[in-house]
Formats: sequence, C-alpha cells, structure tokens
Amino acid sequence: MKAYIQRKIDEFQAENKNKARLLISCPDKPGIVAAVSKFLFGKGANIIESNQYSMNPEGGEFFIRIEFECPNLLERQSEIKEDFRQIAEAFSMEWKLMFVAETKKVAIFVSKEQHCLLELLWEWQSGDLMADIALVISNHEDAREFVESLDIPFYHIPANKDIRKQVEEQQLQLLNQYGVDFVILARYMQILTPDFVAELPNRIINIHHSFLPAFVGAKPYERAYNRGVKLIGATSHYVTNDLDEGPIIEQDISRVDHRDDVAKLKKIGQSIERSVLAKAVKWHLEDRVIVHENKTIVF
Repeated sequence: MKAYIQRKIDEFQAENKNKARLLISCPDKPGIVAAVSKFLFGKGANIIESNQYSMNPEGGEFFIRIEFECPNLLERQSEIKEDFRQIAEAFSMEWKLMFVAETKKVAIFVSKEQHCLLELLWEWQSGDLMADIALVISNHEDAREFVESLDIPFYHIPANKDIRKQVEEQQLQLLNQYGVDFVILARYMQILTPDFVAELPNRIINIHHSFLPAFVGAKPYERAYNRGVKLIGATSHYVTNDLDEGPIIEQDISRVDHRDDVAKLKKIGQSIERSVLAKAVKWHLEDRVIVHENKTIVF
C-alpha cells in the first residue's frame, strides 16, 4: 500500500513541479493586486487561481491567495523569494510561498475511537488526501493493526496528566525525526500543554465533537442531550492554549429530535466529525487557510 501511495505522490509532484501558492495578508491599500500580478508576470508566471478578501477597503486587513505556474520553478525558488521581499516590505505584508510539489508530512494522533482516523486513511488511500502520512501516534493500541497494514509506522505512547511532559517530549522527538509539517488530532483525547502547542503554531488541527462555541470540553453529546438541542455538529479548529477556542476552519451540523438518545447523537455526530475533519485537513494541505487573530479566512 505504501508503494502505491508513493506512486500517487510521485505523479502529483511531477504534475505540479512548476506550481506554487502565495498567501498574503497586509493592510489594505490600492495597488496590492497590481504589484503582485506584475511581479509574477515579470517572472514568466501564469496565474491559475486567485481569491481575495478585504475586511474594509478603508484601512482594513487584506488577504489574497494566488496559485500560479512558473517555468523551472523549483530551481528558481530562492530567486523568487528574495525578489518578492521588496514588494512585501513596501506593503507591510505577512506572506508565505508554498511549492505545490513539496508534499506535506503529517502525523495523526488518535485515542480509542477510530472513525476520524479511518476517514483520513481512506481519503489518503484513494488519492484524495495528498499528503505523506509519516506516522500515527496513539495512547492506546487499538488502531495498530490497521495502521501497520498500510505500512504506516505506529507508535503507542501511553499518556495521562501525570506524565504529560515526558510523553510530549517523546512525541516531539518523533515529529522531528520524521520531519512532520503538521499534526492532526483525530479524536486524540488528551489536552496538550502550552509548550507542545508553541512548537507547532497553527499546525495542529483538532476535531471537536460539538458545534462550537456550544459544549466546550468533555462529554458534549451527553450535555447536548440533557439540554434538548435540535441541532448537533462538529468543529475543526487549530489548537491554541485555550481549550477548544482556537481559530475555526470548518463546521457542520445535523438535525436531531427528542427521540434521539445519547448513543444516537454520538452516531450521527461521528459522521459529521469525519467529514468536517477531512475537509479542514484538505484545505490546510491546499494552503487555503489564513489565520487572522483568532479567526480564519478560508479560500
């Protein structure tokens, strides 16, 4: 299976070797789009996709995502980055230039419930999740057999609040060893420390089994049932030090009624969780998300 996926990745990289994505945020003022477009034209680039948003044309924040194709891109990446700095400084830009062919390496953290993990692995096997799943880390052994059947390294690291520091040190060592770009918490039921979060700012994606900001924290389905809600949902967000308060990437809901007990709510909710997390991960992989303060712009 790993060989099959590697062929998929190789094909993707070959098809996209001359494509890149530019993500920019800066104070809005006239001339930003013209300056960036002129720069890319001067490099012989062709703009494939462009999306922009202004919070307020009169001095608000401006955001733009541009995907472009440029001859001999990988050989010229240092030149393009260096030359673009002049424009970035002129407009006070925060910017990132990502090369599409550089497939991101991902680590998935999971506990006992595997529905989100299985959804991600299915998307990965089908070629719809274009990433290198470098490893899976779990505080339980339940997922080992299936993960290893796909030739993905699996690490069982028991965790609880009393040994959290030692556990996270071991986890970070593995992430560094594998060169991981970002982490997916696929129902990993442990709270991360501020030190761990600081190592991966806006690079840890969580799925919370509730339509935030309702029912933050543990047992949201039980609390939703007790409250008699008519809608339940799930939220995927970047992890910050405030529990379930990070920038939201994607959400979805489903209608329920008085006949649905907690078990039924969980079953409905798990389907939403799988879909919401997969969408959020894909958008992150495709460089479609810009974080601004505690919100996201998703192009």
